[in-house]
Amino acid sequence: MTTGHSEGVTLRVGAEDPVLSTRLSEELTAFNNDATGAHDDRGLSVRVTDETGELVAGLVGWTWGGCAGISEVWVRADRRHEGWGARLVRAAEDEAVARGCTSVIVSSMSFQAPGFYRRQGYLETGSGGGIPGGHTRHHFFKELGRTETDR
Repeated sequence: MTTGHSEGVTLRVGAEDPVLSTRLSEELTAFNNDATGAHDDRGLSVRVTDETGELVAGLVGWTWGGCAGISEVWVRADRRHEGWGARLVRAAEDEAVARGCTSVIVSSMSFQAPGFYRRQGYLETGSGGGIPGGHTRHHFFKELGRTETDR
């Protein structure tokens, strides 16, 4: 749907746009790299499959400038409560350390897994409402490579 047009420029609102998403990611990465001097951005993934090759659990995120971020974590319903979430996060943290990262950030909605991240040693750094159903988004931070006694 076109919602505005001015001097050869058109504003369009629509559904998901993978081309736009890729372009924005590229542009913002370049901007962020220039602003910070960090040019080591890399994707991060952890995948668990069963004996048939079907996905059991997965995690996607990123590393950049000494920091890691967890974007999405999912465990198949029939395999939940078997420790896969903790194993995924630990594997991602280990890879982040191997890449030189010293911290991890992640967000979780109140109906997802804020308690899980607290149990993994993440510190809640903020929260905000406005999520459908009256839920809250929680933001977490964890220092890597330090034991509890180092803190």
